[in-house]
Amino acid sequence: MFSNYLIGLREGLEASLVVCILIAYLVKTGRRDALKPIWIGIGIAVAIAMGFGCALEFGSQELTFQAQEALGGSLSVVAVVLVTWMVFWMRRTARHLRSELHGKLDAALAMGTGALVATAFLAVGREGLETALFVWASVHAASDGTPRPLVGVALGLATAVLLGWLFYRGALRINLAKFFTWTGGMLVVVAAGVLAYGFHDLQEANWVPGINSLAFDISGTIPPDSWYGTLLKGVFNFQPDPTVVQVTVWLLYLVPTLAVFFAPVGFASGKAKVKGPDEQGSQPAQAPQA
Repeated sequence: MFSNYLIGLREGLEASLVVCILIAYLVKTGRRDALKPIWIGIGIAVAIAMGFGCALEFGSQELTFQAQEALGGSLSVVAVVLVTWMVFWMRRTARHLRSELHGKLDAALAMGTGALVATAFLAVGREGLETALFVWASVHAASDGTPRPLVGVALGLATAVLLGWLFYRGALRINLAKFFTWTGGMLVVVAAGVLAYGFHDLQEANWVPGINSLAFDISGTIPPDSWYGTLLKGVFNFQPDPTVVQVTVWLLYLVPTLAVFFAPVGFASGKAKVKGPDEQGSQPAQAPQA
């Protein structure tokens, strides 16, 4: 449940910050007339992301077992690739995300309503589709027959919305560079488990060999149905009887990815604090007047 909460929090907070930056900029510059197209673009992006998630969930149920495993494994690999790219991208751009979005919004304002809708849709839609895919892959990997994975995601998204609102109101200040660094590192650990489980799915679909070659089996020591087995499964996608391929993939992804992610080269300037999205200079953000 914790890993799914982390996914909902991390992915949801990125989308929330994007929305806050766009809305705060329009309010600060006196362009409230442009708020409606922005909200339309955001609404379309959220609807498409939810529809994509539903299509993944219900569409896969119509497939044979082997096809389900092949689809689940393939999408897990794709989700891990996208999330890995995302955490590295945010690690580099967290410091100047606001200025980048402001530039795009200025260009859209000059082009008209359609451009505003497209700008909001593209800014939020990418996050939404990535979130839907990774949440589906993670819930699929951590599924234990209970709604806990989905509850974790929902709580994470709710927390992200609350934090985004606090940023907008100027009530919360946080070092976003550090936040996205450490949550990104934890997300890499979660992604490693999703990737390993994805390869297990591909093995069950007979796309990858070695389904019967176990690296170890400690089911007697850590029963999957025990509270600590369930905890390890929920947090790290831990499996007490992984195949050699799963362990190999997990190590080959996790070790170098974390080493590169936490490497200090090129990130020295990330120590600067990033405040609320509607702040200017060092002054506290002010609540926009209605």
